[in-house]
Amino acid sequence: LSKSRTMIATLQALVRRLRQHHAIEHATLTLLAERFPGRRMVGYSDPAGFTLLTDLPEAAVQRALSDALLRLQAGEAQLAIHPNCGTNLLTTGTLVSLASLFAGLGARKDALSRFSRTLTLVLPALIAGPMIGLQLQQYTTLAAVNDRWIKEIRPFDLGAIRGFRIVFE
Repeated sequence: LSKSRTMIATLQALVRRLRQHHAIEHATLTLLAERFPGRRMVGYSDPAGFTLLTDLPEAAVQRALSDALLRLQAGEAQLAIHPNCGTNLLTTGTLVSLASLFAGLGARKDALSRFSRTLTLVLPALIAGPMIGLQLQQYTTLAAVNDRWIKEIRPFDLGAIRGFRIVFE
């Protein structure tokens, strides 16, 4: 019983850190997008930190990361929610897939009927998906990051891909 409690506590700590890093990733991307409009960037969070794929200068990433952490710690929780989060894409994709599957059920055999039924179900899923995804980010991010400290910002190059690995204490 004690072993399972320890495992549960460890898992909870990992999930908490993942959610915190996801929030810091979003805040960092938001600040970088404000400072460098139109630049391509993407982030991937994990329990140790996050990876940021971008060709921006290291100093700009360091400043945005520090500012993001400070602003989250100061209570700007809205920075943890990002409109281009993978949660939004996954939610939208899942809803559209389910709508398409549901549209295929039934006795309607002609192509026009199948198409119109699919379109009728898929369009609301496309509209609702991002809004639901934003709500789900309340569970996939955690803006309470007062116990997170930057340990390392390591630039890397993988062929044509440039990025940074951010690790927290």
